[in-house]
Amino acid sequence: MSEPRPPWSARRRRLLLWLAVGAVLGGLGAVGLPGEWGVTAAFLGALCAFLLVVALVVFITVPGPDTLGTLLRTAPLAGAVLVVAVLLVLSNPTGSSLRWLWVVAAVAAAAWTAFAVWETRRSGG
Repeated sequence: MSEPRPPWSARRRRLLLWLAVGAVLGGLGAVGLPGEWGVTAAFLGALCAFLLVVALVVFITVPGPDTLGTLLRTAPLAGAVLVVAVLLVLSNPTGSSLRWLWVVAAVAAAAWTAFAVWETRRSGG
C-alpha cells in the first residue's frame, strides 16, 4: 500500500488560484475589451490557462516538497527538451532572426541533460 500524498502547500494552492483568476479575467477581457486590447487579454488568459494545466500536471506528478529539484534531476525530461531544442535549431535557416534563441535553448538543455544524468548517476537512482 502506498503512503498518502502530502497536502498541497499554501504556495501551490495560491499559484493555482491566481492562474485560474488570470485565465477567467483574460477571457472576460477578451469579450469585454475593444480591438487589440481584447486580443491581448485573450492571449494572456490563454497563457494563464495553459500554465494552470501545466502546474496541475506537475503538482500531481511530483507530490511533496522540492518539485523543482525533482524536475531538474529527471533525465528523460531534460533529454526530451534537448531533442526539441535541437530540432528547433535545425528547422530554422541560418539567417533567421530567432535562430540565436534556439541555439541558446539547445545549449541550456544540453547543460540541463548533463546535470540530470550526473545527479542521477551520483545518487545511484
